[in-house]
Amino acid sequence: MTNKFWWHRPDLCYKKNKLHFSGRDVNKLASQISNPTFFYSGQRVISNLLRIKMALDDFLPNKTHQIYYAMKANRFSPILTFLKTNNLCGIDACSPNEVELALSCGFDPNEISFTACSLSKNDFIQLSNYDGLIMNCDSLHSIKSWGEVKPGSKIGIRINPEMGTGRTGNDKLQYAGHMVTKFGIYKEQFEAALNLVKKYNLTVNRIHFHTGCGYLDSELAHWKKILNESLWFINQCPSLEAINIGGGLGVPHTKFDKSLDLELWAKTLSNVYGKLGVQIEVEPGDYIVKDAGILLVEKTFLETKKNQTFVGVNAGFNLAPEPAYYSMPFEPVSLNNKNETQLVTVVGNINEALDVWYENIELPDLTDQNYIAIINSGAYSSSMSSVMV
Repeated sequence: MTNKFWWHRPDLCYKKNKLHFSGRDVNKLASQISNPTFFYSGQRVISNLLRIKMALDDFLPNKTHQIYYAMKANRFSPILTFLKTNNLCGIDACSPNEVELALSCGFDPNEISFTACSLSKNDFIQLSNYDGLIMNCDSLHSIKSWGEVKPGSKIGIRINPEMGTGRTGNDKLQYAGHMVTKFGIYKEQFEAALNLVKKYNLTVNRIHFHTGCGYLDSELAHWKKILNESLWFINQCPSLEAINIGGGLGVPHTKFDKSLDLELWAKTLSNVYGKLGVQIEVEPGDYIVKDAGILLVEKTFLETKKNQTFVGVNAGFNLAPEPAYYSMPFEPVSLNNKNETQLVTVVGNINEALDVWYENIELPDLTDQNYIAIINSGAYSSSMSSVMV
């Protein structure tokens, strides 16, 4: 049968018209649950990581790179432990509690790159107890506070190059750009930042930035301009050992998206930074776990109102907020493939107008089907969820 589903791949596909994920019949998985449930594929997580690693190996001299998994994408402890067991990456943490969780899953402090904003004095004191923690300061406040609790140490400075990028130019996914944001130190602050570094006898050994999420090939040309813009900051730090480019690598969400060309991505990094003789660090979250997870939900109703057919499910944006908050399409997939199709809008069970999973999607006839799979649910779904019990 000709493949008409853009998301088909060996570990997510129909076999004899039954949806399979990571070698499992999803219908059988659905029969084992009574509530909306996330399922993850460890094999997909590792293959995603390996693709990034191989691209960096191919294009960076002497393989001088380090991957840190952005754990805010998914903090599920078995995933973190699984990553540590495979020893392919470190951790990018954004709060003291995330550091504690990473440590409890087996990571050492020197395997954790920490970047956060608006930390309290107690936060800095707690973080200073983790010997070897890689600290990236994102504000003058952070540099001063870290200098007070750990003078003479090495730090990274998170910069704001005033340029951002995100999937399809979505402003909601950009951390830097024409709008002033809370993230990072701007050019006009950089002299003051270096003065604080000197005051507390700190050493700037890395430049860090993160400018957006979900970028694909169409955004790479602009992303290269961001890399070039970072050189202004880099050139003022003679003790630099690493450049951390943050995360943001995207995955396809619709039939109109193509997978990110990792060869072009890594080649771009090499072209800009390859001769600097420093380690290149990257903090992917989406790319590693997003397409490694599905959310199984129960169909609650199928009803036509005026000229639109609605499919209701027993899960809403409280479980996976990205469609509602960031207009990120999460495609619903039928567990059984049929020739008959229908145009439907899949909606959740939250009493809010924005609780819509997907508008006007052509799905196999769902009349006698009880469950639906929401793909691309592996990142920023369970970690952002809020469930009332």
